[in-house]
Amino acid sequence: MSVRSLEPSALWNAFADLNAVPRPSKKEERVRAFMMDFGKSLGLETLEDSIGNVIIKKPASHGMENRTTVILQAHLDMVHQKNETTRFDFDQEGIKMFVEGDWVKAEGTTLGADNGIGVAAIMALLASRDLQHPALEALFTIDEETGMTGAKELDGSLLSGKILLNLDTEDDDELSIGCAGGIDTNTSYTYQETSIHSGWEVLRVKIRGLLGGHSGMDIHKGRGNANKWMARILWNLKQHSEMQLISFDGGSLRNAIPREATCRVAVPNKIEALKLIDLSLAMFKNEYHHIEPEMSFEVESVVCSSDAVSEEDCTKIINVLCNVHNGVFRMSPNIPDLVEASSSLARIVLEDGKFTTQSLQRSSVDSTKAEVCMTIRAAFENMGATVEQTGDYPGWEPNRNSAILNIMEEIYTKLFHEKPHVKACHAGLECGILGKHLPGVEMISFGPNIRAAHSPDEKVQISSVQKCWSFLLETLKHIPNNA
Repeated sequence: MSVRSLEPSALWNAFADLNAVPRPSKKEERVRAFMMDFGKSLGLETLEDSIGNVIIKKPASHGMENRTTVILQAHLDMVHQKNETTRFDFDQEGIKMFVEGDWVKAEGTTLGADNGIGVAAIMALLASRDLQHPALEALFTIDEETGMTGAKELDGSLLSGKILLNLDTEDDDELSIGCAGGIDTNTSYTYQETSIHSGWEVLRVKIRGLLGGHSGMDIHKGRGNANKWMARILWNLKQHSEMQLISFDGGSLRNAIPREATCRVAVPNKIEALKLIDLSLAMFKNEYHHIEPEMSFEVESVVCSSDAVSEEDCTKIINVLCNVHNGVFRMSPNIPDLVEASSSLARIVLEDGKFTTQSLQRSSVDSTKAEVCMTIRAAFENMGATVEQTGDYPGWEPNRNSAILNIMEEIYTKLFHEKPHVKACHAGLECGILGKHLPGVEMISFGPNIRAAHSPDEKVQISSVQKCWSFLLETLKHIPNNA
C-alpha cells in the first residue's frame, strides 16, 4: 500500500509532497520555496518574514466570519539521521516511505513526521473547499530542530490570531500546555598527541543498534546512550590494562539520544583487551536487554597510522566522559511524571589533537536549567576545556485556565469517550518563544502518535493521524466568536 492511498487523502498526499523536498535544519531554502509556491497556487495571501518563516492566510469559511482567527503552526525542518549502513543523501533525495500495518515508516532514515505531519494537516486545511473553519493564519517556522531560529526571530506583526494551535506533539491522547526551555553546551579541548607504542595492536570498537530517540521526550525511558556506554568501556579497559586512546566518534545530532559510537584504541595484549571489552559488553546486555533488544557490538583489529592521545590527556578525557551528567537531572515536584530538568551527551568527536562535545540541557524551570548547565560546564572546565553555552530558549508556562483548553477538552471527551491528558512536556516546543512575540495568544499543542522521533526508527500511526485530523476539524468548528 502506498502512503498516497491512505485517508485522509489530502493530508497524506500533502505529506508525500513535502517529504519529496529535502528540508534539513538551516538548509530550508527549497522547502520554503515549496511552501510559498503552495500558498500562491491556492490564491491565498502568502508572506515570508525576514528570517524565512512562511505565513499563509485563508479567509473564514461561510458563516464563520465572526469567529476568532486561529494561528495553525508547525515547523518546516526535520531531523536528518540515518543508520550507519544506509546509503542516502539528505541534501538531494526525498524520504523513502512505506506502510507497515498501522504505521508509516522510512527506509533506514528519519521519517520527518516530526513535524511534517503537522505541516501536512495545515496544508490540507488550506487547500480544502468544503471544511468549516474560522479565518486561518498558517505559520510555518524554520530551524526548529537546531536552534528555534524561526520562532526566535518571528515578525509577530504579520499575525493577528488570538488562538494558536501548535501541531507538534507526539501522543494523540495529550493536550500540551507547557514545555521545557533549553540551552546547548559545546566544549573543545586540544590534547597532546603521542606515537602509538611499537608492537601494540589497534582495535576498533563499535556500538550499534540502540533505540536512540528524542532527547527530551525519551530521556526518562532508560535507553542506552552510546557515548556513555563507550566511555564505560574505555574506563574499564584503562583500569585493568595499559591502553592508548586514538579516536572517538559518537552520536550525530544535538537533540537525539546517541545510537552509535566508534572508537579506536591501541593495546599491548589483544587477548587480554578483548576479555575486558567482552566483560563490558556482557554488562550492557545484562543491564539493558529488555530496553535495547537490537544492541550490537563489533571489535576488530585495524591498521592505523594516526597518533594517540597522551597518557595525561587520555585520563582527563575518559574521566570527564564518565563523570559528566547524562539523563534525568530532576523530576518536577509539581506536575506528576514530568521531567523537570535533564542533560543529554549527544555528540563526541576526538581526532587529530581535538576533542569536542555537544550536549543539550533542558528544563521547564529557569533556575534548574541554570543548575544543570552549571554541572556540565564545571565538569569540562575542570579538565581545562573551553565551554560555550548558546541557543538559550525559554520554556512555556502552563495555563490550566485557558478557554480554548476547556473547549478542546470537552470536544475530545465527546469524540473519543475519554478525557485527554493535559500535560506539560519535556521537549522544546516553539510555543514558549512564540508567546514572546504574540502576547495574549492562547496556545495548545497536540498531534498524532509518533514514535522514535529523531531516529531512523521514527514512525507515525495511521489511525492516530485520522483521529487527530477529526479532532482538529471539530475544534475549528467550535472556535468562539471574537470577543
